[in-house]
Amino acid sequence: MKAVILAAGEGNRLRPFTETMPKVMLPVAKKPVLEYVIDSLKNTKINEIILVVGYKKEVIMEHFKDYEDIQIRYVTQDKQLGTAHALKKAKKHIKKTETFLVLSGANIIDPKSVKKLIENKSKYCVLIKETPHISRYGTVLLEKNLLKKIIEKPKQKTENYISAGLYKFPGTIFNEIENFTSKGIYSLFSVIQSIINQGEKINTIKTDLFLDIIYPWDLIHVNEIMIKKIPNTKSGTIEKGVTIKGEVSIGVDTTIYSGCYIVGPVIIGEGCEIGPNTCIFPSTVIGDNSVIKPFSEIRNSVIMNDTHIGSNSHISQSIIGRGTILRNSCSTITGEATIEKSREHIKIENIGAMIGENCTIESNVIIEPGITIGRKCNIAPLKKISKNIPSENKVM
Repeated sequence: MKAVILAAGEGNRLRPFTETMPKVMLPVAKKPVLEYVIDSLKNTKINEIILVVGYKKEVIMEHFKDYEDIQIRYVTQDKQLGTAHALKKAKKHIKKTETFLVLSGANIIDPKSVKKLIENKSKYCVLIKETPHISRYGTVLLEKNLLKKIIEKPKQKTENYISAGLYKFPGTIFNEIENFTSKGIYSLFSVIQSIINQGEKINTIKTDLFLDIIYPWDLIHVNEIMIKKIPNTKSGTIEKGVTIKGEVSIGVDTTIYSGCYIVGPVIIGEGCEIGPNTCIFPSTVIGDNSVIKPFSEIRNSVIMNDTHIGSNSHISQSIIGRGTILRNSCSTITGEATIEKSREHIKIENIGAMIGENCTIESNVIIEPGITIGRKCNIAPLKKISKNIPSENKVM
């Protein structure tokens, strides 16, 4: 059986972190989201993946160039018009007599649910998830476990089930997709609703695990969940006088210096230097080749690869992009914020800062809750940042 994974999108609402990589390559517990999706197909009947790529496709192709567990074939969607348009790109690789899977490359799904979908005998089947946040995704209406209607933008509260972006289709679905895309309709939901209206039965399977990263702060929440599923391994050098509590994973060639206090779940990557006398608290992920200098404190944050955080710094509920340097005594204040993204105003109760890659933030800088600093920004010492800073700007 074949699987088509849709991974062509950019993820505009995730900027600045998607300015140099597609949404599907954002790291969760030190592994790209897309890798979780592909790994969920291991040890199943899937023997070939058609990966639909587009935005920054070279990042995806470089990462998976040595992936050997399942054959990966690439097709390109140059213009990201919609999900039906993306799926259409895989048409030449799917026979009309074949049944195949369709997955979103941006959603982490329970592998057990994927197997249930594959083993289901129905011609059409869709994975669904119960969630109170239907406005983010639309909703699906059910009748005796059969899909009856998909409402993309519900105007009033309906059932709390959404499509989890994972489907089983027959190869003949491309006839319907061709019919819609030729009319300039590119939504896969529209195609599915048309199939229902024609009297086809579409079965549903409920999944417990469905994680999506729509906004930057979702990355903190998803890491918080997935970090608990990572095996506890300790490599590198742990000096005397280090206190470690709970599940903590430490990569090879990493040094944890004396006096450090670490409370899991925590992941620390390879080639890192932590401390001395640094505190790292639960739900923190520190990427490879990163340095956390003495007397600093990190809480519930995502610190990406090649990051340097100076002494006496305090980072909480924050994301620090790869290659960013924070000098001594930098702090992200945690609190309530209303954040504007794509003309939406979203209230977040407990958020720190979101700092893009390759920034240099000098000593004694304070960043207020909910602030986004774009990539390649430079901030002078002794500044209090209370407004968003676009990429490639300087604060003097």
